[in-house]
Amino acid sequence: MEAAIEMGAVNNATHTNVSRGSQLPLNLVHEGQTVQVVKLHGGPETKQHLGTLGFVEGAEVTVVSHAASGVIVKVKGANIAIDESMAKKITTC
Repeated sequence: MEAAIEMGAVNNATHTNVSRGSQLPLNLVHEGQTVQVVKLHGGPETKQHLGTLGFVEGAEVTVVSHAASGVIVKVKGANIAIDESMAKKITTC
């Protein structure tokens, strides 16, 4: 009986994560989609650099196009190209 209760708790937790599954790293967002920045990952210097470019929590970002080496986005009215490794450090929803 306890196992069933624990199993239910796990299923509820999994269900919650699935419903929040709309969070993606910026490099996986489709062209033309507008998303919001949820979180920045990396060290303090990386976060500061991204923040200087306009990638701050709550900022709207539109993916203009994907290139072989990265992604071109529109953030705060400016088109910015960032490489894929930096785009992976920006979580969006």
